[in-house]
Amino acid sequence: MKKLAKVISVALFASAVMGCSQQATDKQVEQAEVKGNPLNFGGKLRTADPSGHVWNDGKMYVYTSHDEECQEDFWMKDWYAFSSTDLQNWETHGPLLSVDDLSWADNYAWAPDAAYKNGKYYLVFPAGTGHKDRVNPENSTKWMGIGIAESDSPTGPFKDMIGGPLWRTPYANDPAMFIDDDGQAYLYVHATNTDYHVIKMADDMRSTVGELTKMDMGGYEPKMEGPWVFKRGEYYYFTMPENNRVLTYYMSKSPTGPWEYKGEFMEQEHQSNNHHSIVEYKGQWILFYHRWLDIDSECGRQRHSAAEYLYFNEDGTIKPVQRTEKGVSDFAQKVK
Repeated sequence: MKKLAKVISVALFASAVMGCSQQATDKQVEQAEVKGNPLNFGGKLRTADPSGHVWNDGKMYVYTSHDEECQEDFWMKDWYAFSSTDLQNWETHGPLLSVDDLSWADNYAWAPDAAYKNGKYYLVFPAGTGHKDRVNPENSTKWMGIGIAESDSPTGPFKDMIGGPLWRTPYANDPAMFIDDDGQAYLYVHATNTDYHVIKMADDMRSTVGELTKMDMGGYEPKMEGPWVFKRGEYYYFTMPENNRVLTYYMSKSPTGPWEYKGEFMEQEHQSNNHHSIVEYKGQWILFYHRWLDIDSECGRQRHSAAEYLYFNEDGTIKPVQRTEKGVSDFAQKVK
């Protein structure tokens, strides 16, 4: 009898151990399954400056710049897009356009944006020529301008229809295109002595109307890059990487201001630049941004696109966002 009891006891203990082991394994699998950042765009593509858009086909599209492995001083050559319905499984499209397709630039395929109007898709992008001498800046020959390309498809191929930049002075990059409810397109950029400016696009989206106009920012105008403008309810939001690193924002009831500064919603990481976009998809607001991470890299940290949920307070202000490994990996469950 004692022998039987001992056998039963051993069997129960083994069963309990196996059960705990299975639970641990299940938990490990669950943890592995929920990791969503950086976004899995496939292969060893290094992407940055993600610009999120939702078009009429109901998919999320993210347009990015493409970092080459261990590239020299952001010498970049082409642009990509990625599409998804669940923000976890992505289809790669591209390159959409390359500096080799341009007659007026041969380098600096930096942060793009995209728009849809007149039955066409538009890729608005910075590109340039020359070389930046970081040791002796007075010897620099680098120049950048803003181009715009068209396509019948959100995934291209895109064609430069104007054969040049929208303007040559001032030097400019980091374009953000916002189309208001009335169909008017506004272009915001980071430019030499011309930050916090806006210019209207012509209806054909191939030229600008008037001059770059300085906006009223309420008296606070720190160094910035990569503006992103969106609308939610009655408010417009002008967001940016303040000092190129910390994501901050202003609010207004007009796309051209006056703007009221509201502060930070994502802190800096690794004292490195950030570039973002904000878009609503299936009832959820999503923040796309990039992180500097060392993932199978031959030269340390490189840029990788990521995403988080974005939430608002009752008064429309943005709640602080933390970087997470989970990201938006549970998006499909959230929108069921």
